[in-house]
Amino acid sequence: MITLTGKTLTRETEPKVGATLLQLAQETGVDWLFNCARGTCARCRCQIREGAELLEEATDAEWDRLGPDELDEGFRLGCQAKIAAPGRISAVNRTYF
Repeated sequence: MITLTGKTLTRETEPKVGATLLQLAQETGVDWLFNCARGTCARCRCQIREGAELLEEATDAEWDRLGPDELDEGFRLGCQAKIAAPGRISAVNRTYF
């Protein structure tokens, strides 16, 4: 199960391998902030509270935009963070602005 928390809504959904957290948030109606969906604006930035090991490795866009400190703290870009394996994942949209 995946728990996604946006600006005001939290919803749960089944994991879909290959889908991004942003895609799942949009499908479930979570008010997850984003602008570009390409990894450049970082408005979809989120913090993974559980299940980081079930996501694919951070992309180049995430390394460029977030850097090692934020990645180490569990931050990812929702548009880049893809589900690699089913399991329990919890993510909260934590935009910069």
